[in-house]
Amino acid sequence: MDKVINDAKVKKFGYAELSLVKMINMSFCTACGHPTIDKIPLGDHKVRQVCTNCGTIHYVNPKVICGALAIWEEKVLLCRRAIEPRYGLWTLPAGYMELHETMAEGAARETREEAEAEIQIEQLYCMYDIPRIGQIYSLFKATLIEGKFGAGEETIECRLFEEKDIPWGELAFPSVERTLQHYFEDRKTRKFQVHLETLGTRLDKTG
Repeated sequence: MDKVINDAKVKKFGYAELSLVKMINMSFCTACGHPTIDKIPLGDHKVRQVCTNCGTIHYVNPKVICGALAIWEEKVLLCRRAIEPRYGLWTLPAGYMELHETMAEGAARETREEAEAEIQIEQLYCMYDIPRIGQIYSLFKATLIEGKFGAGEETIECRLFEEKDIPWGELAFPSVERTLQHYFEDRKTRKFQVHLETLGTRLDKTG
């Protein structure tokens, strides 16, 4: 029964939105375990989850995702996802930023974990605000060191793609598609500016 309910919720909200809904609808305080209520704290202007016992205010803030556009000899490294959401589709190596690391360090770590590859970070390249699911994407342009890569536990396979071979119809997320579009367009002039956009209008709720 739980799986049916969870599947129904995922279908309604999408994975990222369901995670956000769970955070917003917190029932118990993480500090003392007592129930929380919806309340506008003194001096605030938004409704928060506030503990009825200890008064702890639970803030829900956006999650930061870090990733890399890793290049080797004009080819782009893509990973085929071995996990949901978007199982079997192609993506850039990326994931949630960890505590005590910079965004660039997070991008390098995710590339190491998902593609078993080492990269040399060149620059911040694309940043995407996705307010609907409470996420911020920070993608770095990087060089794939020695062209070496593998496939981590969350990856079915990794491949280097030339522009003509990019599987445009099998990309996992809009952020991946937009980053690749920016790269191939910027490559024509060799001017790789930082791109800042707001995403989040896909009807299938994938980003």
